[in-house]
Amino acid sequence: MFGHMTREFRFLAKDRGALFWLLLAFLLSLIAVSFGVAEVREQRETINTLIKKDAADRANALKGQEEWGSAAYYAFHFTYAPPSDFAFAAMGQRDSTPWKHRVRMLALEGQIHEADTRNADFGLVGRFDFAFLAASVAPLLLILLLYDLRASERTARRHDLLVATAGAPNSLWFPRAFVRVACLALLLLLPLWGAGLIEGASAVVILTATGIVIGSLLVWWLIVEWINRIQASSSILLTSLIGVWLALAIVVPALSKAAIEASNPVPNGGEILLLQRETVNAAWDLPKQTTMEPFIEKHPELSEYAEINGPWAWKWYYAFQQVGDQSVAPVAKQYREARIARDRQAGMAAFLSPTSFVERAFEKLAGTDAGSMVGYEDAVRDYHKQLRSFYYPLMFPEKEYDPQLLEELPAYMPSA
Repeated sequence: MFGHMTREFRFLAKDRGALFWLLLAFLLSLIAVSFGVAEVREQRETINTLIKKDAADRANALKGQEEWGSAAYYAFHFTYAPPSDFAFAAMGQRDSTPWKHRVRMLALEGQIHEADTRNADFGLVGRFDFAFLAASVAPLLLILLLYDLRASERTARRHDLLVATAGAPNSLWFPRAFVRVACLALLLLLPLWGAGLIEGASAVVILTATGIVIGSLLVWWLIVEWINRIQASSSILLTSLIGVWLALAIVVPALSKAAIEASNPVPNGGEILLLQRETVNAAWDLPKQTTMEPFIEKHPELSEYAEINGPWAWKWYYAFQQVGDQSVAPVAKQYREARIARDRQAGMAAFLSPTSFVERAFEKLAGTDAGSMVGYEDAVRDYHKQLRSFYYPLMFPEKEYDPQLLEELPAYMPSA
C-alpha cells in the first residue's frame, strides 16, 4: 500500500490541473480564515472601545443628578455578545443579528429590536468564511479533483490495461483518490489550525472542526465514487456531479428554508418596536391609575407606593415604560419561540444537505448560531431586570438620592 501511495504522489505532482485546484483550496482557506480573524479582532476592539466610552459617558451622565428617575433616564448601559475564540471560522448569525446594544431603563423590547444595520449587506449575500468554504466550495474542489480519474483513462484507452495490471481495481483507484482527498483536506485545514492556535481556540473545538471537514469530504468522495462508476465521458460525469452539488447545496436548503418559514411565521421585529412605542406614547393621555394597575400586578411589593398625586412622577413614567414591555410580551415571546422552532427544524432538515449540516455544525462550534444570538437577547433582558431591581426600591418609595449607592449599580456580564 505504501508503494501505491508513493506512486500516486508522484503521479499527482505531475498533474498540473490537480495541483492548481489544491493550491486554490489552500489560498481560499487562507483568505477565509484571514478575513475571519480580522473581523473577530475588529469586533473585539469595538467592544473594548465601547466598554470604555460607555463607562465614561455614564459617569458623565450621572454627574450632577439629584433624582433616581433622572439618573436612570440618562444612564446608558452597553451590552454585547463577545465573539468566541472560534468565531473566526463561522460568523454565522452575527452578520444578520445585532450582537451589541446600549440600553436604558426605558421600555426594553423596542431597544432590543432596533436594527443594527452594520452588516446588512452580509446578511443578504453571506460572508466568505471558513464554514462556507468547507460546506460549499470544498465539495466543488473535490469534484474537480476526482471526477475524471476513470473517465480520462477510458478516453486514453488505458483503463482496461491499468485495471488488468493492477489486479484488483481498488488497488488502483482508491490510492489515487485517497491521495487527492487527503491533500485537499490537509491544505484546507492547515490555515484553520494556524488561526485556531493564534486565536486560542480549544483543542476539542479544533479537533471537532477537523472531524467535520474530513467527514464532509468523505461523504462527497462517496458521492463522486458512485457517479464515477457510470460508463460515460468526463463532461457527462462532471455535469452530473455539478447537478448533484446544486441539488444538495442550493436546492434542498432553499426548499427547506421556504417550507420552514411558511410553517413558522415570525412577527417582524419592527412590529414589536412600533406596538411598544404606541403603547408608551398612549400612556401619556391615560389616567395614571390605568397605567399603575397592570404594573402593580407584576410588582405587588410596590403597591403601597402606587398612588400618583401630582401631574408628574418618575415612578409613573417608568411604570408605563414597563407596561409597554408587558403589552408586547406575547408578540415578543412568539417572535422568540418561532425563531427557535425554525432553528430546530432547520437542524433536522440539515441532514438532507451535507452543506447545511457542515455550516450549522461550524456555527454551533463558534457560538454564532441562532440559539446563541437568542441567548444574548435573553441576557440583555435579564440585565434589564437587574437594573429595574436596583432602581425600583429607590425610586418608588422616593428615597433620598445618594450618588454613592450608584457604585452598586449592576454591571453587565456577558454569558459564556
